Amino acid sequence: MSRLAKSLIVSLTLFVAYGAQKGKTTFSPGPASSYENKVTIQKLTIAAVPYESDAQTKTAFGKVNPNEYGVLPVLIVMQNDSDQVLRLDRMKIEYILPNRERVEPTPAKDVPYVRAPKRPNMTPNPLPIPRRSSKNPLQIYEIEGRAFTAKMLPPGESAHGFVYFQTAHRNDSILYITGIYEASTGNELFYFEIPLKSER
Repeated sequence: MSRLAKSLIVSLTLFVAYGAQKGKTTFSPGPASSYENKVTIQKLTIAAVPYESDAQTKTAFGKVNPNEYGVLPVLIVMQNDSDQVLRLDRMKIEYILPNRERVEPTPAKDVPYVRAPKRPNMTPNPLPIPRRSSKNPLQIYEIEGRAFTAKMLPPGESAHGFVYFQTAHRNDSILYITGIYEASTGNELFYFEIPLKSER
């Protein structure tokens, strides 16, 4: 392969990579202490924010509002002000509705395959016209790219990301978090019950 051909391939690769990154927006939530919905236990502060409105979801997911497809994104922000490394690899998160019904999170990789109830078609066509299958709106980089994935949280560090639930948000719901351990002692932190109020 000639030097010119190699240069063209490298240039094309860089151009494609730049184009892929160009469409992605940055997302930088505030510190855990800045949110209304937060709880601090043993110097670990956890904030949780349900993202419902178009204005909220636009900052994280662009034009797609996952709520329209039956998925509620909940932003989690953690700040470890203790002197312990915290293990998050066994952390369990549940969304508890006001009637105490518990909803387990949907893994981020499965969110693009969630099927929300279809709206009725008010203008049926008597002729069977083949239609192109449209791309799933939830099949976007941001769903997995902005999911909460931290497995460890060192002292003085913070972590954030989204957890996804197949439910509509209800005020007076609770985010229930267990399974956070001190890495050095193996002691489990007390459970977190974070009241979820809409922050619009």
